[in-house]
Amino acid sequence: MSLSTQLLVLQIAIVLVIVAGTGAVAAVLAAQANRDAYRDRMVAIAQSVAGLPTVVEALLAQDPQGQIQPVAEAVRKSSGLSYVVVTDDRGIRYSHPNPERIGEKVSTDPSVALSGKVQIETQTGTLGESWRVKVPIHGPEGTVIGIVSVGIFEVDLQAQFVDDLPGLIIAPIAAAVIGVIGSVWIGWLLRRRIYGLESEEIRTMLDTREAMLHGIQEGFIAVDADGRLVVVNDAAARLLGVESDQILGEDAADVLDEELARFLLSGETAETPVLSGERVLVVHGAAARVKDRDVGHIAMLRDRTELEETLRDLSGARSLADDLRAQSHEFFNTLQVLSGLLETDQTDAALSFIHRVGGGGALPTGQLMHGIDDIEVSALVLAKSARAQELGIDLIVDPESHLREVEQDDDLLTIVGNLLDNAIEALESRGGRVVLRIRDDVAP
Repeated sequence: MSLSTQLLVLQIAIVLVIVAGTGAVAAVLAAQANRDAYRDRMVAIAQSVAGLPTVVEALLAQDPQGQIQPVAEAVRKSSGLSYVVVTDDRGIRYSHPNPERIGEKVSTDPSVALSGKVQIETQTGTLGESWRVKVPIHGPEGTVIGIVSVGIFEVDLQAQFVDDLPGLIIAPIAAAVIGVIGSVWIGWLLRRRIYGLESEEIRTMLDTREAMLHGIQEGFIAVDADGRLVVVNDAAARLLGVESDQILGEDAADVLDEELARFLLSGETAETPVLSGERVLVVHGAAARVKDRDVGHIAMLRDRTELEETLRDLSGARSLADDLRAQSHEFFNTLQVLSGLLETDQTDAALSFIHRVGGGGALPTGQLMHGIDDIEVSALVLAKSARAQELGIDLIVDPESHLREVEQDDDLLTIVGNLLDNAIEALESRGGRVVLRIRDDVAP
């Protein structure tokens, strides 16, 4: 049995138990109220009969066959009671529904009523078990001269309760029906809210979701419609340099870098690089929608830091290869010139050519290295100058340049190399001159 069915059965059982208990209490209270109503009614009738002058005079005259029997029967029939019995102070009946019992002594104890008290209880007499009231009859001097006993049979009370029962159970039955319908409706609504999934399916789905989110290498974060972080997987926490438990439920604008938070909260569906701390992240964002309703925004994070460093190193290596190729090509041309001069026995011309090219360098080294003490930067400029000369471009180092020897700084080499590459590429199609002026802030 599925969990939803179990919950439905439990709800219906609770409703039925509550309704049954309430109905039972209501029935008991109704039965008690009926008995109380009969009690008050019987006390009033008995006291009325006890106060009738006809009854008092007949008892004083000790006339059991006088006017008491007709009066008692008239009262019994008009009131709907089971009996109205009048006795003297000895317990001798002066009236009875069965005339043959008149003149006989009552079968129940009359002592309580003869003491002047009103007696109310269930007793079993000659007519059967009944709910009865016994009231004393007082004479002119206030003495007890007899008793009026009125009552209704218990079977009549039960029959009346059974007759009233349909009216009593209509409300509980209606409540039970409404409760069952409400339980079914609530169960249907709950299943609809959870897309008809059972508890095992929900647990499996959540386990799979957690395994997937925390198993992928890319970072994954999600915010709800209010901008609060609701999902941060392990990879995202690592890339952001935070603990996921510390930022879940917090506003993204408060715990994420400004650029990342702004993109995430913008709701854009795009891919863009952002800087988070010291990392370069590529963020792919998209709106989160459920049944055409925006519920937030999600983003995938990929670390581009290592890739950017690799691309930068590759660019430097490619530039160096181009420069070496240019120098190799120029050196090969120089060797061909020397070979031709020597083969034609023009040794003086060959010697003059060697002196003119400065031993094969593209530019006079003294001029190029003037003011630049850093060997790596000097070597880079020398390589770039060879490349520029191959393209018909003059690369000149400003005489006022000064650069002290710097500890290994790849960023400086990258900046100088990129600047020279950009300048050379700009003049590649038309030739020209590139002047390099470089200074450091602590130059003497």
